[in-house]
Amino acid sequence: MLKYSIVTFGCRVNQADSLVIERDLRARGGVESQPDEADVLVVNTCSVTAAADQGARQTIRRVVRDNPGVEVIVTGCYATRRPDELAVLPNVAHVIPNTRKDTLVADLDAELTTAGRFGSGDGACGAPLMPGVGGRTALTLRVQTGCDEQCSYCIIPRTRGSGRSRPLGEVRIEVEHAVAAGYKEIAITGVHLGSYGRDRGEASLESLVRVLADWPDDVLFRISSLEPMDCTPEIVDAVAASPRLAPHFHLPLQHGSDEMLMAMRRPYTVGYYVALVERIRRLMPHAAIGSDVIVGFPGEREAHFDDMRRVLEHLPLTHLHVFPYSDRPGTAAVALAGKIDGVTVRARGREVRAIGTRMAQRFRESQRGTTRRALVVDDGWSAVTDNYLKVRLTERHPRNEWIEVTVSDT
Repeated sequence: MLKYSIVTFGCRVNQADSLVIERDLRARGGVESQPDEADVLVVNTCSVTAAADQGARQTIRRVVRDNPGVEVIVTGCYATRRPDELAVLPNVAHVIPNTRKDTLVADLDAELTTAGRFGSGDGACGAPLMPGVGGRTALTLRVQTGCDEQCSYCIIPRTRGSGRSRPLGEVRIEVEHAVAAGYKEIAITGVHLGSYGRDRGEASLESLVRVLADWPDDVLFRISSLEPMDCTPEIVDAVAASPRLAPHFHLPLQHGSDEMLMAMRRPYTVGYYVALVERIRRLMPHAAIGSDVIVGFPGEREAHFDDMRRVLEHLPLTHLHVFPYSDRPGTAAVALAGKIDGVTVRARGREVRAIGTRMAQRFRESQRGTTRRALVVDDGWSAVTDNYLKVRLTERHPRNEWIEVTVSDT
């Protein structure tokens, strides 16, 4: 039977895509394996930064060095953007663009069946995804892909294409199947999740959120990363009112200077973002609110960086992802003047990460003594609260079980 291993780079959307690949492999009798023992390695790449590209290349070389007989299949954004760079790496048999990612396993059926590596009949053949598979307790469900925005630094519209949404009825069915399989937490994700339904004209993210808010089963939904302009008052109100929706937002800011936001082609201002976060905090003092920022964008003067530091120091955020800017060929930012040297970019990144560390510590301290609902994960000694705190348990519980925890450590 086929022994497979999947390595995923990047965001929750890629994680959701990898789950589809894993589901299809398992349905055909594939068995998950460590990379050094696998027959087939699937590398689902990201290409947001040059470091992401480099990480994919290094992973392929390392696995092939340890497992010379492995067949490598590469997909994702890097595979879409530069298939030539990946095709020449050792043991790479297929480079699959994002447009074919959802049918990757079906497209390779004939080859893998001919090789006699898919199982048949009894055993793992037909095994569904369920909590615990691949070390994951919660399910990540992609409801949308592609993006029609024109952020000057972003390659994703070129690698993912225009925005495309799954029909609301299809999403309902996927959720029903996930709940039947035993999942108690589902993260709803998309490349530009806020645009859900716009391409179809039959639904919107707000209508999807209302469906999830009223879901009859005991399941928690996390709404994944939302662009600030898409996080409407209706969505915030629905999260505040429904126990089915996790009090957890991820709202990319990208910069604390309006001048930089304009250069990045971000369609909001710092003032708009601050007001949005403060409203969420008023309605849900316990909510987790994460963000992304870019340091070292072309033209970022010290004054711009000072603006970002001041904004971040006062925003009631709970976690922060920091991305050093890197040129992505094909984006508008490549042609911008005022490139920042690497030493400065790294120094600014360290400074903003330190702010993010203080944010996380401040939020955890604010939650000390509170009792939250949490889902048991990993080995049964840890749980993740509805507001996205991972806590260590004093006694072991079955994985994928809801429990009440009192946050005591800082």
